[in-house]
Amino acid sequence: MRLSDAERDEAIETLSEHVRTGRLDIDEYGTRSAKVTAARMRSELVPLFEDLPEPRPRVLRAAPVAPGRPQPPARRFGVGAVPIAAIVAVLLFFTVARGIWLVFLIPLAVALVFGARSR
Repeated sequence: MRLSDAERDEAIETLSEHVRTGRLDIDEYGTRSAKVTAARMRSELVPLFEDLPEPRPRVLRAAPVAPGRPQPPARRFGVGAVPIAAIVAVLLFFTVARGIWLVFLIPLAVALVFGARSR
């Protein structure tokens, strides 16, 4: 997503805060602020702040999902699939499988499958 002037100004102000706290020196601040000024996309700001702790510009915090934009099916169903798989594993353990502990690998497998699909 493209950056606005206000978001660039906030990023530069955040870098200034890191200079005031001693995390950045003036030369590094100059280099990073020049890159912030030239940045057009949010992704261009990520490497400039990834080695710094909070504060971070708001633009780098978790971006909300755009309204009207559907989430991928793996993400929608994956949230409920792991707890359901855990319940199924417990039921199998006490009924059909009768003490076979390997049934508890089912929730792990479901989590791995849905986790890989959501990326």
